[in-house]
Amino acid sequence: MSILAAEFSSVSLAHMLLLAGVLMAIGLAGFLSRRNLIVMFLCTELMFQAAIVAMVAFGRWYWDFSGQVFVIFILTVAAAEAALALALVVLLYRRRSTLDAESWTELRE
Repeated sequence: MSILAAEFSSVSLAHMLLLAGVLMAIGLAGFLSRRNLIVMFLCTELMFQAAIVAMVAFGRWYWDFSGQVFVIFILTVAAAEAALALALVVLLYRRRSTLDAESWTELRE
């Protein structure tokens, strides 16, 4: 067993879930507190990464590869969402020359 494998085996499920929870909390707090569309988009991606860490943690804990397989699908959806969101951000910036989310409140109705 290598030194790296020995170090990784000392990380418990609780440590990985704590990391996922912290990433989710940072992403949620950033999404709710910021008004810049790009920062809101990055916080959404951070929440996706928190879900990925939790899936891999549970997959490793139960020795089941379905968590890792599901991560591939999550990454595919995140990549498609990133392309769509960045195109939307560019379109919105060209229309109003601002990325402040408050300037787009008329889209609610």
